[in-house]
Amino acid sequence: MNLHSTPHNSPVARTTRGTRTTRRLAALAAVAAMVVAGVQTGSAVATPADGNGDNGSASAAPTTAAALGVNSSADRATAIKSAQNGTASAARALELGGQEKLVVRDVITDARGTVHTRYERTYDGLPVLGGDLVTHTAADGTLKGVDKATDAKIAVASTTPKLKSAAADARKVIWAGHGGKPVLAFETVKTGVLKDGTPSRVHTLTDATTGEKLYSFEAVKTGAGHGQYSGEVEITTTKTDAGFELTDGERGGHKTYDLDQGSSGTGALVTDDDDTWGDGTAGNRQTAAVDAHYGAAKTWDFYKSALGRDGIRGDGQAAYSRVHYGKAYVNAFWDDSCFCMTYGDGEGDKKPLTSLDVAGHEMTHGLTSATADLNYSGESGGLNEATSDILGTSVEFFADNASDAGDYLIGEMIDINGDGTPLRYMDQPSKDGSSADYWDENLGDLDVHHSSGVANHFFYLLAEGSGKKTVNGVDYDSPTADGSTLTGIGREKAYQIWYKALSVYMTSTTDYAGARVATEKAATDLFGADGEELKAVSATWAAVNVK
Repeated sequence: MNLHSTPHNSPVARTTRGTRTTRRLAALAAVAAMVVAGVQTGSAVATPADGNGDNGSASAAPTTAAALGVNSSADRATAIKSAQNGTASAARALELGGQEKLVVRDVITDARGTVHTRYERTYDGLPVLGGDLVTHTAADGTLKGVDKATDAKIAVASTTPKLKSAAADARKVIWAGHGGKPVLAFETVKTGVLKDGTPSRVHTLTDATTGEKLYSFEAVKTGAGHGQYSGEVEITTTKTDAGFELTDGERGGHKTYDLDQGSSGTGALVTDDDDTWGDGTAGNRQTAAVDAHYGAAKTWDFYKSALGRDGIRGDGQAAYSRVHYGKAYVNAFWDDSCFCMTYGDGEGDKKPLTSLDVAGHEMTHGLTSATADLNYSGESGGLNEATSDILGTSVEFFADNASDAGDYLIGEMIDINGDGTPLRYMDQPSKDGSSADYWDENLGDLDVHHSSGVANHFFYLLAEGSGKKTVNGVDYDSPTADGSTLTGIGREKAYQIWYKALSVYMTSTTDYAGARVATEKAATDLFGADGEELKAVSATWAAVNVK
């Protein structure tokens, strides 16, 4: 029997809460200190010009790729190991339940010394899907904030299912996605092939108590790029005893394989006798391989020099490419299960989909999986697709290739519509007849390739501004929902803001409102709370009706 209770507003209660808060901060500070100590053994961390940890003014804020985070593979591995050693303390500091544990997915220490630690959660040993979170700890150990995929308390009455899954390989999980009450669920995976020849791997979550279908998503991300034409380019190959092979030892060992119209397996590594590859025509099987290999290299270089990221996962390891998939397959796709990109040869096997922006698009699906892991459905799915369009387009501009100049059009060289029009337009997405220019409450019901339009439009307006203009010989005329006139901040600042938001603030369930908050935080980090960049981000979201 409790003979004495303490009112919640009493001095004793306030002191107790204050003590708990102090202990929480101390625990997270200890974890952050472990991580900082770990990365100090690796590359030096860049610091802002004013040398302090405040947001400062726009002029003092770091604006180079270093500001986006220390991302060398050695630093990342050391930081993750250090953070994993402190997960028990971090869980207590975040006041998670006793059955919850944290698993570190990534650690980024930015130029100001802020440690951004991305975690997955488990509950009683089961994966918590939609339970991911990111903590942001200043260099002095102060907890600056936490971004969670869900604010719901992770708890279920029992981890013993009342129903039996019909699938023998069903995985038992806790489903906490999309803001609902966490439930015990079965996750099943159904594999197959779509009508156009694309492999399919559909994940379905079913309530283990009621049998209700909770959520499903396609794990194979599809996208479309240009034709085959990067022109005469330099590629990095490896000499062997028998000749040469398409292995890029300078970029994590990326390899390019020929599937020979097959639809499974890895295929044969592309080789050559004299290190002269392809002839620029689809009739030569090496031509598509050259474009895929070149596109992967330029994407790697963009991540490295523009974003400070060492490969797709930040671990210095390359994906691989497969060309000549299927017969007359008019698409390309990224698959996490093989950590690879795959390209079809297009209509009549005459237009391989293997150029710069398709490589950038597909590799960026892997980047998204390694960072925010945006759910491939609803508004988060649209943001997933838009991220691939945004960074794929940025790769195209970065490469500065005369044969495939940078533009804000997606798929303009495929001519899949038969009239010379592109698949998507970033300046006015609705011109494709399906994509949305502006946010509304029904946006999440669209296909993810069309709900992506709002974020694509946001990126174009942020980079270039509204109204009529010509970029690299292409005419654009971008409208705004509120009739406002916008002046762009430039493509480089725009993609830096998007990448930082993706890598340290977005979570698996981020929607468009969350994307606005994430990009505003990123702009503040990079350019200061008083910077014109933050004002531009806010005004641009309002211009696409995300308020």
